[in-house]
Amino acid sequence: MIYTDTHLHTSFSSDSDTPMELMIKKGLELGMKTLCFTEHYDPCHPDTPDKLDFLLDFENYKKTLFSLKEKYASQIEILYGLELGVQPHLGRLLANFYEKYGKDFDFIINSCHIVNNMDPYYGTYFKELGATRGLMTYFETVLSNLKAFPHYQSVGHLDYVCRYLPESSQTFFYDHFSDILDEILIEIIERNRALEVNTAGLKYGLDWPNPDISILRRYRELGGELITIGSDAHKPEHMAWEFDKVPDILHRAGFRHYAVFKEKKPVVYDI
Repeated sequence: MIYTDTHLHTSFSSDSDTPMELMIKKGLELGMKTLCFTEHYDPCHPDTPDKLDFLLDFENYKKTLFSLKEKYASQIEILYGLELGVQPHLGRLLANFYEKYGKDFDFIINSCHIVNNMDPYYGTYFKELGATRGLMTYFETVLSNLKAFPHYQSVGHLDYVCRYLPESSQTFFYDHFSDILDEILIEIIERNRALEVNTAGLKYGLDWPNPDISILRRYRELGGELITIGSDAHKPEHMAWEFDKVPDILHRAGFRHYAVFKEKKPVVYDI
């Protein structure tokens, strides 16, 4: 079993209404040893049908987390993280963000949610681009994002876009996108960054977490070693989602260890 969940959202993220303390109490109930909260910050996010802005009150987030970190210090480890929604044109803005806020975080996830001013979550993305072009454009944007903001520790849900493929095109084949995916994985490895295993893919009905096991295997073949594990939970009932399946998936992909970042440095645990 995995007893650390390093991708969690609370009411500090605009797509969650769960108080942070409630997530901590659920973590204790689940027997978790470490939780890392990674609230959304997506600057320059387009308007959404549900009026979410994905901005973040950094001061109150930090104040609340460190207060609860102290309150529960004898029961569970609480880490200070961020899921950063990166876009290729935001390099200077994100550099300024990092200078002001970034150095205090234990862990920053570099995630791609927006491509061509669209989030695949809302359905119009594949209607406009189609399945093959939509996937390729997404992966090309991920690569640009990693170069635009290199101060991350892990790449979040690398094939996030696959969660929202049209029903007629729900099969993802690594070989169809191997060139761009290899570029991404080599970029991650050369920077000594991690690749996230995000079990929300299982919650969304995929056969594998995000990313697909074919990507995990290729990452290992290319020399990748650092893996982080998160549920991407926005509600207590989704915490540690199907973590019981993760050890077998990672073993099948060639991994024997996973990492938890503390003060941006990986601490490695056996699977």
